[in-house]
Amino acid sequence: MLEIWRIESSPNRQTALSAIIVLAGLILAYGFRNFDASGMTNSLSGFLLGILLLIIGVPCFVMGGKQKITIDPAAKIILIEDKNRFRQKKRLIVFSEITGAHVSEFGKRSNGTVTYYISLNLKSGKTYPLFYPAYYEGRWSRMVAESRLNILMTYLHG
Repeated sequence: MLEIWRIESSPNRQTALSAIIVLAGLILAYGFRNFDASGMTNSLSGFLLGILLLIIGVPCFVMGGKQKITIDPAAKIILIEDKNRFRQKKRLIVFSEITGAHVSEFGKRSNGTVTYYISLNLKSGKTYPLFYPAYYEGRWSRMVAESRLNILMTYLHG
């Protein structure tokens, strides 16, 4: 008989990554604050990139949290718990609701920012992402996502 499978995201790594993005944004915005406003210049681009990084990094830093996924083969359920500074949310998916699962990706291969996760196909016609958007070890490795998918399929059909 299969045991309960629990996996948690790494909020410390997510916070560290967010802090690095905020810091880079602050350095760029401050460093290029005296940009030449007469036209499209490199200094204007540097300033706007800094602002963009701040717009991305600050919400990630503030809203970052922890995700915990529990797969219980005896109860035939997947429990997803999301917790951040402002809210706590739980989602329960019964095995019988799942019609299939596959590895999905987010990002561009050309710049090396592809994140892999598992998409559950539900009877309702919707898909639900597992191991996304929180920071999980191996999120940039297709092999890790495929390994998780194989384990999940063992639980679903076990």
